[in-house]
Amino acid sequence: MVHEEVATSTPRGSGWLVGLLLTTFVIGTDDFIIAGVLPAISRDLEVSEGAAGQLVTVFSLTYAVACPILAVATARVPRKALIVGGLAVFAAVNFGTALANSFGALMALRVVAALVAAALSPAAFAVAGRLAPPERTGRAIGTVAAGLTVSLVVGVPFGSWLSGVAGWEATFVAVGAFTCLAVGVTALTLPRMPQARVVTVAERMRLLRRPPVLLCVLGTMLAATGGLMPYIYLAPVTHDLTGIDGRYVGVFIAIVGVSGALGTVWGGRLTDRWGVDRTLLAAFGGVAVAALVLLAVGGIGRGAAPVWLVCLALVLWGVPGWANNPPMNARALHAGGDAATEALALNTSGLYAGIALAGALGGGTVNAFGGTGVLVVACLAGLITVLVMALSVRRYPSPGRPSRTDTAPEKAAAP
Repeated sequence: MVHEEVATSTPRGSGWLVGLLLTTFVIGTDDFIIAGVLPAISRDLEVSEGAAGQLVTVFSLTYAVACPILAVATARVPRKALIVGGLAVFAAVNFGTALANSFGALMALRVVAALVAAALSPAAFAVAGRLAPPERTGRAIGTVAAGLTVSLVVGVPFGSWLSGVAGWEATFVAVGAFTCLAVGVTALTLPRMPQARVVTVAERMRLLRRPPVLLCVLGTMLAATGGLMPYIYLAPVTHDLTGIDGRYVGVFIAIVGVSGALGTVWGGRLTDRWGVDRTLLAAFGGVAVAALVLLAVGGIGRGAAPVWLVCLALVLWGVPGWANNPPMNARALHAGGDAATEALALNTSGLYAGIALAGALGGGTVNAFGGTGVLVVACLAGLITVLVMALSVRRYPSPGRPSRTDTAPEKAAAP
C-alpha cells in the first residue's frame, strides 16, 4: 500500500515555487552542462570526445528508464522529504563528480545523478500542480518548467565559461553550490503535505495503463522528436539557411533558449486562460507552422537568408516549441488521477525517448539530406503530433478551465 499526499490548503507566499524552480534549474544545468565541457573532459581523462559524449547518452537513458520506476518506488516518501533530501544527495553527487579521476568513475556518477534527477523532477511538477490554486495550476507548472529552459540560457553558458576559466571540475562544484541553495529554499518554504488517500501499487499501475495517460506519453514523445530535432542539429540547419559557418551558432542557441523560456511562461498562462487542450493544440500547431516558416526562409533566401530573418523565425519556433510543456504536464497530472506523480514520470520518459529519437532520426537525415532535410522531417513529425493530440483531446478531453469559485473547495480535498 502506498500513500498519496495532498495539501490541506494552499500555502501562503510563493517561496515554495521558487524552490521548485531552482530544483528543475539545477537538474537541467547538470543534464546539459556536459555538452559544454566535453573537450576538457576528453583531454583531462584521456578519452575521445565521442566517448565523452556517451556521458550525455547514459544520463538520458538512465533518466528515461528510471523515472516511472522511481516514482512508484518513492510513493511512500513524503514529498518534502523526497525533494529536500534528494536535492542534498544531488549536491553531494555533483561535488563528488568534481573529484572523479577516471572516466569510469565519472560515468558511474552520471548514472547516480540521473537516478536522483529522475526521482526529483516528476515530484517537483506534481507538487506544483497540487499546491497551486486551481486557476493558477498552469502558471505554477510553467514556472517549474521554466527552470529547465533557464538552465539552457543561463546555467549551461555559465558552466561552459567557468570550465574554460577554472576547469571542468569547477562546473560541477558550481552545480553543487546552486543545489545547496535549492536545498535551503525548499527546506524553508515547501509545506508538509499530509498523507491522505491510500492507493495500492496495482491500482496505480492500472491507472498508468489508461489510454489518456498513454496518449499523453505518445504525444510528448512525438512532440520532442519533431520539436527538438532542429535544436539538436541547429548548426547544420542554420548553415543551410544562411550559408554562413558556425560563428553565429551561439547566438542562435541563445535566441532559442530565451524564446523557450518565454514560451514556457506563456504556455502556463494560456493553460489557465484557455484550458489545457486548446493550449496544447495551439502550441503543437505553432511548432509545425514555425518549421514551415524556417523552410520558407531557406527557400526564399536560396540558402543565403539574412541572419536577422533566421533569428526571427527561430523566435517563432522557440516560443511554441517550449509552450507545450505546462499544458502537457497538466494533462498528464489530470489523466493520472491518484497516480499523478507516476503519470508525470512516465510522461518525462516519453520526453527523453523523443530526444533520443530526434538525435538518431535527425542524424541520419542530416547526413543524407542536410539541415533542410531535418526541417522537412520536423514538419512531418509536428503534423503527426497535432493529429494524434487532436484525436486524443477529442476522445479524452481534459477538465475545463477551473475558476476559483467552483473548484477551490475540491482542490483542498483532491487526492
